[in-house]
Parts: sequence; structure tokens; C-alpha cells
Amino acid sequence: MNTHDLSDLRAEFDKFVNNSCPSGEMEQRDQNVGDKEDEEPVPQFVDALTSKLLAPALSGVYLSRLDIKRIAEAIDESIPIKERIRMVRSLFRHTNSKDYLRGAFDEINKHINGRVLIYQELSEAFPASKAIFDEHASKAKKIMNMFEQIIEDFEEIEPTDDPMFI
Repeated sequence: MNTHDLSDLRAEFDKFVNNSCPSGEMEQRDQNVGDKEDEEPVPQFVDALTSKLLAPALSGVYLSRLDIKRIAEAIDESIPIKERIRMVRSLFRHTNSKDYLRGAFDEINKHINGRVLIYQELSEAFPASKAIFDEHASKAKKIMNMFEQIIEDFEEIEPTDDPMFI
């Protein structure tokens, strides 16, 4: 193929796209328009939680999408598998009680404690790396303490509360 054929093919393709797709429709498809759930507001603690919990350098553990999905299922929530931050936001989007928070954080703690046990086993098996695993375990314990603080600071909202007087 020579360059003349390619430019003709490109012009034909552009014409097809312009005639087949109304203006702006292609951009909307790329931006996942219609996912209104992700635009809903979340409690204030969620942004701080996601920034610390999902960063292994800060939390000492890595929670995968599957881990977050299992946490949601354990507390009878159904969330789609998306980016991890969007999954955590979905998990806490409709939080209205300390009991819900406690249940969610207890499940997250189970996953984190599982990682801490792995770190302990690895530090015993590889004593030269003990300091590294101890540091990760320490970070994990700090993040679990943060959960307790979030629960204590959370203000419950009852369905009958007047939003003007909260």
C-alpha cells in the first residue's frame, strides 16, 4: 500500500465515523457516562481511608479487588469489581451506623491479620528480612487503630433525623 491509499482509507474511515456517530458520542463512550453511582457523595472519612488503606507503603498490606469484593460479600454487600478506590467508595457509600462500620472494619481486619500472620511466618523463615516484615506488620496495626478512631468519630444518622438539625 502506498501513502495515497492510506490517506484515502483514513478519510473514508473518518467520514464513516462522523456519519455513524453523532458528535460527542465517541467521547461519552470513553468516559463511562452513566455510572452515576460513582458520582454520589460518600462520608468524609472515605477519602482519607482509601488514601491510606490502598497504599501498601502506608498500610503495610495490599488489598486486591478480590479482597475488597470478599469483604463486601462477608457483610452482605454487593459491589461490582472496578478500580479498588471505586470499590471502597461503593462499600462505604451508604454508611449510616457504627454497627455497619464495625462489621466492615472487622472484615478488613481479618484480611489484614491474615497478611500479618504471613509476615510473621516469613520473618521466622528468613531472619535476615525480619526488620522489613516487622515494619509492614507495624503499619498494618496502625491502620487497624485508625479504623477504631473512625468508628468512634462517626456520627450515626437515623432515617427519621431532620437533615437541617444534624
